Amino acid sequence: MKKLQQGIVFIWVLLSILMPGMAQAMLHMELTKGVSGAIPIAIPNFIVQGQSPSENIAAVIRNDLQNSGRFTIQGGDTLQSGQSADRYRSVGAEAYVEGKIREVSPNRYEVTFQLRDTWLDKKPSQQNHALLSKTLTVSAGSLRPLAHHISDLVYEKLTGVRGVFSTRLAYIVVQRPAGERPRYILEVSDQDGYNPKPLLNSTDPIMSPAWSPDGRRVAYVSFENKRAAIYIETVATGARQRVSAFPGINGAPAWSPDGRKLALVLSHTGSPNIFIMDLGSRKLKQITHDWSINTEPSFTPDGRSIIFTSNRSGGPQIYQANLATGAVNRITYNGNYNARASMTPDGRRLVTLNRTSGLFNIAILDLDSGVFRILTDSTGVDNESPSIAPNGSMVLYGTLYGGQSVLAMASSDGNIQIRLPVRNGEVQDPAWSPWLS
Repeated sequence: MKKLQQGIVFIWVLLSILMPGMAQAMLHMELTKGVSGAIPIAIPNFIVQGQSPSENIAAVIRNDLQNSGRFTIQGGDTLQSGQSADRYRSVGAEAYVEGKIREVSPNRYEVTFQLRDTWLDKKPSQQNHALLSKTLTVSAGSLRPLAHHISDLVYEKLTGVRGVFSTRLAYIVVQRPAGERPRYILEVSDQDGYNPKPLLNSTDPIMSPAWSPDGRRVAYVSFENKRAAIYIETVATGARQRVSAFPGINGAPAWSPDGRKLALVLSHTGSPNIFIMDLGSRKLKQITHDWSINTEPSFTPDGRSIIFTSNRSGGPQIYQANLATGAVNRITYNGNYNARASMTPDGRRLVTLNRTSGLFNIAILDLDSGVFRILTDSTGVDNESPSIAPNGSMVLYGTLYGGQSVLAMASSDGNIQIRLPVRNGEVQDPAWSPWLS
């Protein structure tokens, strides 16, 4: 992994094309820190009727819930659906998910599951009552997405927060074969790193992927023909269009909440400034008008303001521009460096890349109270590229572990940390998708 400072140079001049490495596309999550009050739950193996599917639904649900940091799995994979509530209580579970998979036709399965409370089941009046019960029919290829969907339902029912297990990640994989030019691959994968799909494979650098609000498209910067340009690609079909190729810098695309506009950084009028492009008419509106370096725009959840990074005060800090009045105010004051910021979906907190005591960490600022908290605690290691989950509960970022480039996640309260180890290649600029349905 190259020094993070090289990535910082790109932030400010937007000309550097080699970025620090992160992690490979095929990822296996490892929970490194969880909450002490995690919910003890049992996920027994589902009963299979007919041909066994290749996907183990119960195992996927176990991994999802365990790696959220909000649950502890009781009994591991030793339990089988159909046992008594007493059996689940005996292993320490307060809740359990039982299920049945039935082959209804070749490569098509009916999946039935229930979420139950082990203590409610002790009461005769509640023994036929399930907290959650559904029957769904899917193809064999959709069993893993279905497992993530079940995890989402269970997570929301027991925590009150919508789950993000069915979301996706976008990132740039950099492969450096000996004696050959590096290859840059724009990929998307499931939230747990499975099912990676390349959208673009090139020997020219690719960077700054950004999901559209409906999760169907990704905007990104590509240096095809040795010039920076911004493209939008449809994930399902691979169809793409170039939307910005002005002389100089075309960088840091960010979608408006309604998906009709794109904030971007352009330098064709001089210094890098923030613009907004109407994607229907391609008309531009300039938001910042000075000779500072203004970059990394992000819309506020209500679409009324732009959050961006600027060095107008001498060092990189986060500012907010009101789109109606043009008024600009500074938001961050903690540390001498804050960048790559965006607001949580509720608009109450700001996640940023912060430098304090010489190290780069992911931090969160409560905009109401002013409380500033460092979320990452990787001693002696720099972190970068924060991206917020659509429910605001987790932050995806890049870091190092054991000398390897990895992706990691931290909860927005700092109590949960998850590591996604590297396998092959470097990853940069991770971006968390919105909810896909």
